[in-house]
Amino acid sequence: MAILPYRRVPAFHGGNRRSGLSQGWWRSVRPVRIAQVSDCFAPRTGGIETQVASLAARQAQAGHDVQVITATPDGEGAGTQCVDGVRIHRLSVNFPFQLPIHPRTAHAVAQTLTANPVDVVHVHMGVISPFAWGAVRAALRLDIPVLVTVHSMWGAIARPGYGAVEQLVRRSPRRIHISAVSSVAALRVQQALPTVGPIVTIPNGIDAQVWAMSEHPGMTTGILQDPLQVVSVLRMAPRKRTLPLLRIAHQALELGASVNLTLVGDGPERAKAEKYVGRQGLQSHIFFLGKLTPQEIRAQFASSELFIQPSVQESFGIAALEARTAGLPVLARTQTGTVDFVREGVEGVLVDDDAGMAKALVQLAMDRTALGNMAQHNREVLPEQIWPTVLDKVDAAYGSLLSGDHLGSQP
Repeated sequence: MAILPYRRVPAFHGGNRRSGLSQGWWRSVRPVRIAQVSDCFAPRTGGIETQVASLAARQAQAGHDVQVITATPDGEGAGTQCVDGVRIHRLSVNFPFQLPIHPRTAHAVAQTLTANPVDVVHVHMGVISPFAWGAVRAALRLDIPVLVTVHSMWGAIARPGYGAVEQLVRRSPRRIHISAVSSVAALRVQQALPTVGPIVTIPNGIDAQVWAMSEHPGMTTGILQDPLQVVSVLRMAPRKRTLPLLRIAHQALELGASVNLTLVGDGPERAKAEKYVGRQGLQSHIFFLGKLTPQEIRAQFASSELFIQPSVQESFGIAALEARTAGLPVLARTQTGTVDFVREGVEGVLVDDDAGMAKALVQLAMDRTALGNMAQHNREVLPEQIWPTVLDKVDAAYGSLLSGDHLGSQP
């Protein structure tokens, strides 16, 4: 069961040692006071920002006392506001380009947590998150348990901070637990922090009611629609591999596939991508729609037959999950967190490299029956990464922390 309904009973107050308590004891204590911490938050847009806002709002709806602590300004400067029942503390300073950083993070966060006591701090971070790590140090100094969720693929860029992280965890192994949004991302964290202990997966969540379609007008099993309608939703930046995606589509066309590719999104590589399409004479096969609303993206999914995700540094793949929930088969790389909700031949097709992705486009363009079977499965079976299940996992992680257990021991 997900977060329990609100009951007016005294909240548990963090800051005291707890031993000998059963893991499930905390579920009878309501409301729980939670601080969600993220360097980036609205009005910035992105995966972490959207997930933190959605998680906080759902926890508040369940009756919890929820606040967000962030370094992201909103045009009004530092201060506190309330949105969707969630208090948002903006510890922002006037840096160029409104960078979400603070020169004295630990001190500022400690002051905020002292003035607004909580039972648990949930910190969300990417590859480099100085504000988030400062918040971790502040919470531990105040003896508040901390859950860290890594939303990115850790690698060489984050390596300088690994030693400091291991020291924090070793000092307080039952006060700080680390999780990641996918099994692939968790493996990266585990490799970076081999002495920390088990890194569990707490995935991003999706609202199935927003994306699910009982019928999919763009897909009919066994009926060839020529050409194959492929869609991708991505920020047009190098990490998302926009230009390699265009070359994949180009190669598939040269191999004889009848394919149209529609790109949804914007970013610094859009102009270069449009020039490539014009230079190669692909305007009748590749289309750019720019940034769309969720409702417009859903409509685009309804007229498409396949979602393609070219990135290899995708810790989760929320756009791919939205497409899969809408009923589209997903073509993605095996190195990404997308493998947690896309199985080969069931929800989509997984390949090891770009050449394999181009060949898969050719095969799928010729075999619409297989494509239709995957689409039917995706329409009929919801993914596990829906909000009720995700909230349940968050509950279990908080429960382990508040009971003083190791996160890996949760059922």
